[in-house]
Amino acid sequence: MKRLLSTMLAVILMLSLMGCGETRSTSTSDLKAENNLVGVAMPTQSLQRWDGDGRNMKSQLEAKGYTVDLQYANNDVNTQIQEIENMITKKCKVLVVAAIDGATLTNVIKTAKENGIKVIAYDRLIMQTSNVDYYATFDNFKVGVIQGKYIETKLGLKEGKGPFNIELFGGSPDDNNATFFFKGAMSILKPYIDKGKLVIPSKQKNFTTIAIQSWDSAKAQGRMDNLITSTYSKGTKLNVILSPNDSLAIGIVASLKNAGYGTADKPFPILTGQDCDKPNIMAIINDKQSMSVFKDTRKLATKVVEMVSSILQGEKAEVNDTKTYNNGSVIVPSYLCDPVYVEKTNYKKILVDSGYYKAAELK
Repeated sequence: MKRLLSTMLAVILMLSLMGCGETRSTSTSDLKAENNLVGVAMPTQSLQRWDGDGRNMKSQLEAKGYTVDLQYANNDVNTQIQEIENMITKKCKVLVVAAIDGATLTNVIKTAKENGIKVIAYDRLIMQTSNVDYYATFDNFKVGVIQGKYIETKLGLKEGKGPFNIELFGGSPDDNNATFFFKGAMSILKPYIDKGKLVIPSKQKNFTTIAIQSWDSAKAQGRMDNLITSTYSKGTKLNVILSPNDSLAIGIVASLKNAGYGTADKPFPILTGQDCDKPNIMAIINDKQSMSVFKDTRKLATKVVEMVSSILQGEKAEVNDTKTYNNGSVIVPSYLCDPVYVEKTNYKKILVDSGYYKAAELK
């Protein structure tokens, strides 16, 4: 009888332990489901670049089993702040933020940090706060260098050719990247400006003067209209325009077309860009824009997904720059991807063959 009782107690104990094991397993699974939420805050869906960045990141994160709250703020700062606040309320574990205005998120990022949320600034540095954990971007100074060297090569400046007339455009003054683009380009072009091999007929060369708020195509077109009217309406030749990105370049192209550029007697000037948006690649194919710097956001999204995975596993994310990006409060550990340039001779190899675009999309 005692032996039977002992056997029964042993069986009951074993079943009890098995039950506890099953409960613990379910609890762990539920905890994982609750703790894998990643908030992705993008500036706008109206620009191809940000729409693609958000979708790429969401699909890659979901493929790894993470839950993603992807939001676009329509370039409205208050909307973006509210979206981030909602992500904090939902108890996301990591925030990936491409800021509309990097100087306006200090308070909401502080709230995220107080809630134990890691913050990755995505391609636009979040300024004036020590609560940013990482920054993922491209080498933005190098973007400007590539644009400057392209102009240098196409004009034969190294061989002493010139003088040539140039006009300068800058990006949005509330985007920290814009100054990196400008400084990178000027590191190549300023020596030629100082020597008189590059001449700025409008005299407009300070960043605050040439900057275009919000990277707005219409504002770039308006400024180009004014330059043509004030400086180039009486036959002064325009040889080259430095544009830091494609949204400005497409506005500049529209202005030049309206002013009669694009003929044998009045050809389009050399015009730079960045992002390889579809309308701009079409402009490159049709000889209206000269080049665009390609930042393969698929690679950047992949890197950010790796960083998020490391963070959620309790590890440090990989970085390759700990010196460059000072946000006014701290130097933010960063991962920089390399950009390349695209022009008419190589766009098929870089953009089509890699699967970034289908050939039919560029016809």
